[in-house]
Amino acid sequence: MPPAFPERAAWGTASSLRAWQQQALEAYFGTDGAQPGPRDFLTVATPGAGKTTFALRLARELMERRIVQSITVVCPTEHLKRQWAESAARVGIKIDPEWQNSDGPVGKDFDGVAVTYATVAARPALHRNRTESRKYLVIFDEVHHAGDGLSWGDAVREAFEPATRRLALSGTPFRTDINPIPFVQYEEGPDGVRRSQADYTYGYGPALADGVVRPVIFLAYAGEMRWRTRAGDEITATLGEPLTQDQMAQAWRAALDPKGDWIKQVLAAADRRLTELRRVIPDAGGLVIATDHETARAYAGMLKAVTGQSATIVLSDDPTASKKIKKFAGTEDRWMVAVRMVSEGVDIPRLSVGVYATSTSTPLFFAQAIGRFVRARKRGETASVFLPSVPTLMGHASEMEEERDHVLDRPVREDGLDDDLIAEANRKEDTPDVGEELPFETVEASATFDRVLYDGGEFGMHAQPGSAEEEEYLGIPGLLEPDQVSALLRKRQADQLAGERRRKTGDPRADRADRTAAEDIAALRRELNGLVNAWNHRTGQPQGVIHNELRRACGGPPVPQASAAEIRDRIAKIRDWAAKRRH
Repeated sequence: MPPAFPERAAWGTASSLRAWQQQALEAYFGTDGAQPGPRDFLTVATPGAGKTTFALRLARELMERRIVQSITVVCPTEHLKRQWAESAARVGIKIDPEWQNSDGPVGKDFDGVAVTYATVAARPALHRNRTESRKYLVIFDEVHHAGDGLSWGDAVREAFEPATRRLALSGTPFRTDINPIPFVQYEEGPDGVRRSQADYTYGYGPALADGVVRPVIFLAYAGEMRWRTRAGDEITATLGEPLTQDQMAQAWRAALDPKGDWIKQVLAAADRRLTELRRVIPDAGGLVIATDHETARAYAGMLKAVTGQSATIVLSDDPTASKKIKKFAGTEDRWMVAVRMVSEGVDIPRLSVGVYATSTSTPLFFAQAIGRFVRARKRGETASVFLPSVPTLMGHASEMEEERDHVLDRPVREDGLDDDLIAEANRKEDTPDVGEELPFETVEASATFDRVLYDGGEFGMHAQPGSAEEEEYLGIPGLLEPDQVSALLRKRQADQLAGERRRKTGDPRADRADRTAAEDIAALRRELNGLVNAWNHRTGQPQGVIHNELRRACGGPPVPQASAAEIRDRIAKIRDWAAKRRH
């Protein structure tokens, strides 16, 4: 690095600058460090990579060079305002997180303020006057929120158009709408569609390779659901099998209903996984993301029954929510249950196990929620996230390494999968996002371990909660390199298949040599279908088209008539497609 960038990062944010942070600074100031830097700069870095450290290092450099005099940090939530102020204080930058629109000029003891996007939208002219009064650097934390609505975007643009420098940060720069994000550059591609252009990007894949973030193991649970409609009809469906959109919505809600056993069994499994991780990560904590206040309290009660310890409950209308989050982050308590509000930006590095117990299904919310678990503290740590076996979520989980840009000039989806925007997902109203227009009463809900998703692959077969097969996956060691995780998952899947064959044939010597056995064919078909589903989410190609392309590339009959070898060839081919697309 040039002399302008000291080896060590600002005290209290990181022990030293990571390679990507140094590269991003070089992208801003030039490789010789002598450039004044652009007025606008968009940095996209995966959650947990250290965007705050980079931003504060850049801010200090700009202040020392007298390019800027003051700083405004714009955040999505009140909690993040305080978090930014605390981080800035550790590097000698004084940020007032309590400043409000009615407070008048910023106090002389402060270098700037931290405000929310909502605060800016309430009085944009006030913020414009403040920005015009001095040379300001404006840091937009999770900048996609500036496009939460046209009025918000207009307000942000009006307020900060006079800024000397603007630094936009995002861990998930894509949105489910087509509102342009202020101060973000868009370029038209060969297809005529405009996409956001980041000045520096550091995705989950490179961060995982660098050991900056943890690998995530997704444990999906299916199960049988039974519910009664308003008309009194009882309907039974199996989560994890093909269902209509309405059936899926209702089965999903039944699974999350505290009245059923599905969520109880999944919480118990998640706690067993947490116990395994705490063998090597003593302060490892868990987070349950709930849909509403009522279910959050019910889940906390279930966890207390399992662990004998009270869980921290963080509700969206609780004025002490920030204090509770901060306190939990500094303890060794096992579980926190929260209603959506910790979906992004909240820094609790010890979170290692998650339960995705919400019906919110946008890719943006999912990515931000999973981002709470990926921050690595030492090499070899893994994160485990439990979730319903729902196609939408399975697709999101398989796309963890896919980098997306914000796309304009496209129609808003109308298939029910792009539900409310992230601002709505963090709203205080506590109603489910899917199926809420279809009232029903849960009669019965039971869980079945379905499979593990990891690094684009699927492992495992159906198993009952508490079974030896389930325990094999819950007991994966907490300190493993990513390739060791893959090898272990493959071995455990092989052991499970061999054990299943032994039980069915009664032959204790039976192994996986004969892969054309019916149970092995079924497992291979399920793995192929899962990969095809993931490719569908990644490319938008219909699943039938994908299957046909695999047949053309590999030969052979349709899947129902294909041999084990032919299915394995197609699995290898689609994995090859994914690897080439990633690189």
